[in-house]
Amino acid sequence: MTKIRSLVTGGVDAHSDSHHAAALDERGRVKTDAHFSTNVKDIYAIGDVIAGPMLAHKAEDEGMAVAEILAGQAGHVNYDVIPNGVLVPEAASPAGREHRVVFAGRQEPRKGLQVLLRAWPRIRERTGLRLTVAGADPLAVRLLLTRLRVPDEGVDIVGFLDQDELTRTLLGAKALVAPSLGQESFGMVLTRAFACALPAVASDIPGYREVLEPEASVAVPPDDVVALVEAVSALVEDEPRRESMGQAARELAVERFAWPTIARRLVGVYERVTGLASGEARAA
Repeated sequence: MTKIRSLVTGGVDAHSDSHHAAALDERGRVKTDAHFSTNVKDIYAIGDVIAGPMLAHKAEDEGMAVAEILAGQAGHVNYDVIPNGVLVPEAASPAGREHRVVFAGRQEPRKGLQVLLRAWPRIRERTGLRLTVAGADPLAVRLLLTRLRVPDEGVDIVGFLDQDELTRTLLGAKALVAPSLGQESFGMVLTRAFACALPAVASDIPGYREVLEPEASVAVPPDDVVALVEAVSALVEDEPRRESMGQAARELAVERFAWPTIARRLVGVYERVTGLASGEARAA
């Protein structure tokens, strides 16, 4: 009799009830071993529902590896993920910051500005913070405030900023707030903040999860106003903790996302692929 085995695949979020009660990790992803097996016998998981890089071709490669495993072969996926690089200012100290936080992004529903604005009156009342809204159209933000019936007290809407202006804004703030609801491929806004020694309060969503580190950021459930109020308030109320996280964020950005680091990794990949050491040339 042929033994039937199952392969679980999905979009970007795992749901245990639809995955035969497969165990999930602390970030809601299906737990697997090195061979993509879950804790449920003969159930495998691949793609964005498991830990690892979120790449368009990743699930396809992993699916092929699982098919090889089911056929009694080794099954192996070989990828080297190189993240987007980020501009790292020459100097950035987490201390001596203005008493404000920053939202940086367009005014579109998936960016979650509406969630932050709903939380803002309570954050403002508890902490006395100011909020800088950068990147979003000022008129659209004011219309959103009106629709939500949220006063603009303590809210500075600065519109689009060029790279130098954004850097200055991030270098002067106490935290970045990134309340996105989903559909983020990579947390560029987070790494940009980290490079400026700025800790982040960000949604625990695919795309951000590979960037969020507990020593540099606070993860909150998406679209959870109460959790956002508590996370932002608690962070700025504990200045030693905030400064420590800012320093850790800076070190993380330099180590993983600075362009010199990215360049070295790219050179290493090309050397492995071509078999040539850096600086070598092959005659045509």
